[in-house]
Amino acid sequence: MSVEVRVPTLGESIVDAVIARWLKHEGDTVNQGEALVELETDKVNVEVTADQSGVLQKIARREGETVAVDEVLGVIGELSSTVSAPAENGQRTPTGQLQAGLTASEKQKTPSGQLISDGQRPPSPLARRIATEYNVDLSQVKGSSPHGRVTKDDVIGFMEQRIQTTTSAQSVTQSTEMTPSSQIISKAPPADEKMVSTTNVPQAVSPGREERVRLSRRRQTIAQRLVEAQHSAAMLTTFNEIDMSAVIELRSRRKDAFKERHNISLGFMSFFTKATAGALRAFPRLNAEIQGNEMVLKHYYDIGIAVGAEEGLVVPVLRDADRKSFAEIEQEIATLAKKARENSLALTEIQGGTFTITNGGVFGSLLSTPILNSPQVGILGMHKIEQRPVAANGQVVIRPMMYVALSYDHRIVDGREAVQFLVRIKELVEDPETLLLEG
Repeated sequence: MSVEVRVPTLGESIVDAVIARWLKHEGDTVNQGEALVELETDKVNVEVTADQSGVLQKIARREGETVAVDEVLGVIGELSSTVSAPAENGQRTPTGQLQAGLTASEKQKTPSGQLISDGQRPPSPLARRIATEYNVDLSQVKGSSPHGRVTKDDVIGFMEQRIQTTTSAQSVTQSTEMTPSSQIISKAPPADEKMVSTTNVPQAVSPGREERVRLSRRRQTIAQRLVEAQHSAAMLTTFNEIDMSAVIELRSRRKDAFKERHNISLGFMSFFTKATAGALRAFPRLNAEIQGNEMVLKHYYDIGIAVGAEEGLVVPVLRDADRKSFAEIEQEIATLAKKARENSLALTEIQGGTFTITNGGVFGSLLSTPILNSPQVGILGMHKIEQRPVAANGQVVIRPMMYVALSYDHRIVDGREAVQFLVRIKELVEDPETLLLEG
């Protein structure tokens, strides 16, 4: 009995996805629960698994295509129903290829007849179809995907490059044919004679100087939402600086015992997370959002922690941050960051944050203006700690200082509140005892 492979429910507000890559090919044997295809959504990547064991008989939708929830992706059939009877020269596999009686060169050919190198996966079906239609030699196309597999984007890029090269060559040939040979070999024109402009002649780009890379679904969504945040909110940023001496001194005294007891390092994020939760309690409008003509004040503190992943920035959420200990905060942030970099976050782990913290200091940023994570109305930006001269008790001293930035939505947060919020964070971080007691 055949079973259809369908797009699963992807989560709240997500209605479609892009097929990132098929993990199996037509004719491959699959086991129940085995991943078949990876879907790329606005927020996370989702693997679709096999509901039964058998053979992947058909791939209905190809890599790069957009699919909706419950749409058919492929068909899995029973293993026994796809095995052909033995042939004269050998027994056929479920894919219809002979296991015996083939020469070595024949075994190295893809269904389109193009040779592939050892260790490389054959071109994608869509790439083969395009190559056949436009007479493209796939052996000359370099694959950009893992294992060197040639995709439709590689074939299209190869065709565009070939067209550019051909157009340029034709332009040069036509120019040479239209110019008398006596003029070609003649001496340069007088200095007062105008030179013919060649700016209108198409210029071919040398191979390797440009590269076309399709924006991932997540990158497109990030770009769209960042622009929307700037267009939909009255965004403003205020700055302050924090003396990190007390936190650094506390960490140096307690880090070994902390790690031995909790099996996690004591970082700066736990201090800033606790300080943020304390400041949000004092200034609740920073923990709100606008819905139509209403302001929704939230009396819980789900803090988003921005993580720079390969596919783009992702913001997993630390739930009820105000109720967690330093160790719990550090452990959960480490777990969420690892999942973000491995692209294994669940949708529930990135939804519903009330405020966001982003730390550009880990990349060396000294100062920045973070963009709001809509529909939130506040985001705190941390930066690099740098030794700077500051005035203390009438003297100039060298202290480890950090610039902090607060971007906020001026529609419901006044400048006074924003400045006082940032001052409150400064006070709590500079006095860890107060942070432990009141944060």
